[in-house]
Amino acid sequence: MKPIQEPFTNKTVDFHTGVVSDITIQPVENDEDIANTVAVMGGEDWKFWIEELKAAGVLAEGAKTVAYSYIGPALTYPIYRNGTIGRAKDDLEGTVPAINAILRDLDGVAYVSVNKALVTQSSSAIPVVPLYISLLYKVMKEKGIHEGTIEQMQRLFAERLYTTDGNVLLDDKGRIRVDDLEMREDVQAEVEALWEKANTENLSEISDIEGYRNEFFNLFGFNFDGIDYNADTNEVVAVPSIEG
Repeated sequence: MKPIQEPFTNKTVDFHTGVVSDITIQPVENDEDIANTVAVMGGEDWKFWIEELKAAGVLAEGAKTVAYSYIGPALTYPIYRNGTIGRAKDDLEGTVPAINAILRDLDGVAYVSVNKALVTQSSSAIPVVPLYISLLYKVMKEKGIHEGTIEQMQRLFAERLYTTDGNVLLDDKGRIRVDDLEMREDVQAEVEALWEKANTENLSEISDIEGYRNEFFNLFGFNFDGIDYNADTNEVVAVPSIEG
């Protein structure tokens, strides 16, 4: 996860402590760094899966397959869309025609869905992004348009993939967009304004850093009400046999 050509310096936050600081990320040293990122996060594995599923005869007529992607604001472009991850996302999107060709005789189709910024284990590891998400969540919650992971997926299926008229709304590059609420001009304008003044002292007031932190711990089963995390737990649990 590196920029390409030039170092990238901007704000970031240690969401565990709430400390805002500047960080500089050095660019890739060679094309191998880009190729390795594409190999891990590009479209090759997606294509392999569809080929194997079709060969095994387990794909239904009219099957749909969707890969998730992200674009985000110009603020994160150097480390994300214009960086090594962005090259992988380009490869992912470029794989759609090949998968469509594989699915053609099944009347199947492949899509890339561009989703909103969400708290995930991977996004938390990308410098700059946790601070952006903390500010974004604050703005979107105040406007009543915030979506978590489940809400985002429900809208993807109900309003994009399986519509009453059967049409799938796509952008000019053939992608499904459910990042439309995040990328609204009023939302991004407010996030940019908050970004400029964000620091360690005012972060808890102008952002949803606590909500970000809570969602991160939820990913691993922590910070749920009604659970006594100090209680003794037997971590050795026998798994019953399903034979017979």
